[in-house]
Amino acid sequence: MAMAALRREGRRILLSPTVPNPSPAAASAAVTRSSAISQPCTPLGARSISTQVVRNRMKSVKNIQKITKAMKMVAASKLRAVQTRTENSRGLWQPFTALLGDTPSVDVKKNVIVAITSDKGLCGGINSTSVKVSRALHKLTSGPEKESKYVILGEKGKVQLVRDSRNSIEMTVTELQKNPINYTQIAVLADDILKNVEYDALRVIFNKFHSVILFKPTMVTILSPEVAEKESEAGGKMGDLDSYEIEGGETKSEILQNLAEFQFSCVLYNGALENACSELGARMSAMDSSSRNAGDMLDRLTLTYNRTRQASITTELIEIISGASALEG
Repeated sequence: MAMAALRREGRRILLSPTVPNPSPAAASAAVTRSSAISQPCTPLGARSISTQVVRNRMKSVKNIQKITKAMKMVAASKLRAVQTRTENSRGLWQPFTALLGDTPSVDVKKNVIVAITSDKGLCGGINSTSVKVSRALHKLTSGPEKESKYVILGEKGKVQLVRDSRNSIEMTVTELQKNPINYTQIAVLADDILKNVEYDALRVIFNKFHSVILFKPTMVTILSPEVAEKESEAGGKMGDLDSYEIEGGETKSEILQNLAEFQFSCVLYNGALENACSELGARMSAMDSSSRNAGDMLDRLTLTYNRTRQASITTELIEIISGASALEG
């Protein structure tokens, strides 16, 4: 009724006869009223937020939440199978540690750091952790008479290490996890690394899986047959090899050569599985946190939308009531 009354009043003003010679004061007052009516009234605070913008933002956050929930479910479905294979692969290289030992503090001239990272992101800080450990180890093993090189497995490690260590990268391998990891694939890769890289010690760095929310950076050292034989003659941990009886007519150097190659392939296979398992666990945790954050943001946007809509309705009601009151007065 109030809006109808306003329309009738406006029609009456338009149809009324014009004054032939209005006074200057009346003309000035009319111009003032006309300018006041023509100027838009800009709302302040929450009223200036468009509800359409808030709705679009809420829609995009809902879509992101759907994606993060789907990625979490996919990672959870893959994790169980990879975790079983990872636990079974740990028994491959542990006998080598018992027989040959693990000597991370050995001082050699040619060090090769094999950093195992992932090809994809959105998995927390596992790749940054491996890169940090690799850089620290590179500084420790470098010197005026020493040489330290990188062999990088994974696109994310390559992207980070190429920034400051481009000249130290000897070899890079990507798309390792495009297909399910198997020992045949890793054995061919290990043989390729041994043929193209000269080393005294191979230091394999990977993230060892403990739980969905816990992984630890781990380093395993594989010595070359020459260095291993020197360590054996020095009476270190390698000296335990002399207590075993050797059959087949092979020399000690040949046995150490075969053991070093097989040990490297087993360590690389276990490291790739451990890192893949850690990646899936970290992705589950990261996507779960992202889904919760998206839910919190959606709650805040819903509250903002309701407040904005309520403010616009209240403003319209006030304007209608004010107009009706002015007509009645």
